[in-house]
Amino acid sequence: MACEVGEQWLGIDELVRVAREREPVALAPGARGRVVAARQVVERLAASGQPVYGLNSALGANTGAVLADGDLEAYQRRAVRARAVGVGPAWDTATVRAMQFARIAGLARGGSGISPAVLDACIALLNHQVHPQVPRMGSISVADLPQLSHLALPLFGEGQAEWQGDVLPGAIALQRAGLQPVVLGAKDGLALISANAATTARAALVLHDVSAALHSWLAAIALGFEGFRANLSPLHAAAVAARPATGQIEVASQLRSLLQGSVLWLPGAARRVQDPVSMRVVAQVHGAALGMVQSARAQVEIELNSAADSPLVLADEGLMLSNGNFHLPALALSVDACALALAQTSSMAVARCLRFMSPALTDLPLQLTRHGPAHSGFAAVQKTLTALWSEIRLRANPASLDFIPISEGLEDHACMAWTVVDKLGELLQRVHYLIATELLVAAQAVDLRGTATAEMGEGALAAYTRLRAIVPVLDEDRPLGPDIDSVYQAVAAGHFNLFNLSLAKAA
Repeated sequence: MACEVGEQWLGIDELVRVAREREPVALAPGARGRVVAARQVVERLAASGQPVYGLNSALGANTGAVLADGDLEAYQRRAVRARAVGVGPAWDTATVRAMQFARIAGLARGGSGISPAVLDACIALLNHQVHPQVPRMGSISVADLPQLSHLALPLFGEGQAEWQGDVLPGAIALQRAGLQPVVLGAKDGLALISANAATTARAALVLHDVSAALHSWLAAIALGFEGFRANLSPLHAAAVAARPATGQIEVASQLRSLLQGSVLWLPGAARRVQDPVSMRVVAQVHGAALGMVQSARAQVEIELNSAADSPLVLADEGLMLSNGNFHLPALALSVDACALALAQTSSMAVARCLRFMSPALTDLPLQLTRHGPAHSGFAAVQKTLTALWSEIRLRANPASLDFIPISEGLEDHACMAWTVVDKLGELLQRVHYLIATELLVAAQAVDLRGTATAEMGEGALAAYTRLRAIVPVLDEDRPLGPDIDSVYQAVAAGHFNLFNLSLAKAA
C-alpha cells in the first residue's frame, strides 16, 4: 500500500518505511485541492507585477532585484543549478529516498505554490525509484539549498541519479524509468529547494536508529547485571516513582522486563549491598537520554507535517509572505542535546566495562581470563573503549553555534541543524561499537561466573544466546577486534533490540 501524504499526520515510522522498505507514495485526494488553490495564487501574483521574493524578485544578496516577465521560468532552473553546490560522497539510497519523501510531504501541505505537475513528477521519481545523487556536505540549514538542489536536478533532466544500481545522467535515468523531464514554472524551482527536507529526513533516520540503539543497550546492561550479579534495588518500581525524572520510570520498567525471571530478584542474590554508580543510575541517565530523543523526534515530526516555505502561499487569503519558518533552532538544539545525552550513557558504559576487569569488584579473574597472567584476556579492549569514548566525546560537542554571516550579511544567523544531525549519525556508529563491546564483556562475565541459563532473566538470556550465536566465549587469547566488528553489525541491524523483536514485554 502507498503512504498517503497531505492529510494524515506523518510520523518517523512512515518515513522509514518509504526510505528503507521502498514503500510507494501517493498524494491524498484532499491535498490536491490545496495544491491547486495555492498554485492559482502564485500564477495570479506572477501576472500582477507586484514584487514577491522568489517569484519575480531575485534571491539572496540580489533580493529586491526585479526579474523580467519573460525570465521567470528560466530563472527557476538557474536558481536550482546555481545552488547545487554540495560536495563530498553521495548519500546512500535510503537517505535520498527519505529526502524525497520529506520534500513531497512538505509540498503536499499546499504552502509552496508548486505546480501540481511538478509535485506529481516528484512523486513519480520516488515511486519509479529514480534516486538523485545528493552530496553529503554543504547545508547550513537556512533551508537545505545545496542538498535539495541536487535532489531536484534530475526532475528536469540534469544532475545525476541512480536507477536500478546504475548512476546515470539525470536525463538518461528518467528515460530508462519511462519518465519525462518536467517543465518548471514560476516559483517551482524555489518551491523544490526552499525547505529543510534534507535535514528533516536525515534526522528522522538517525533518531529512529538512536531509539533502537537505546533498547539494544538495555539488553547489554541487563546481561551485564547478570554477569556482575548486581543489586537490582535501584530498579524497584516504587524507588523510581518516588522521583519521576524524565524517562527513568520507563527505562526501569524495560530493565525489569528484560530481567524477568532472574534469580537476582531473590533476597540475598546480589553480591554487594551497593554497586558502582554506573550500574545504579542506569534508569536515571538512560531515562534522560530517552527524554531527549523523544523531544527531538517530536521536532522532526513537526517539520514532516508543516509547510515551512518562504515565501509561504496562503491560499485562503490570496497572499505570499516571506517568513522565517525555514529556520530549525528547536530541532538543532534538541539533536545537540541527544548527542550530549548519548555521551553520558557512553561514559557509563565504558565505566561498567572497566569495572568488569577488576577482581576486587567482580570476584572474577583479572581482565576476564581464567588462564592467569600468561594470557591477556580483555585487557587490550580497554584501549578500544578509551578510543571509542574519545570519538564519542568529540562528536558530542554542540555544533549549533558554529556559523558565520554570508550573502552580504543578509543571512547572519544559522542553526547548523544539518551538521548537528550529521555528527549525531557519526556518534551513533561509535555507540553501536560500544554496545557491541559491552555485550561481549558482559557475556564473558556470565560464562566465567558459570551462571546457569535457568537463573537468568528472559531478556538477558535472549541477549546472551544471540551473542554466543555470533562469537564464542574467549578462552585462549585471540584477536577480539573481529569479534567486536561482528557483534557491531548485529547491533546496528537491530538484532539486540529485544523490544522491537517482541522478546520482552513491558513490566
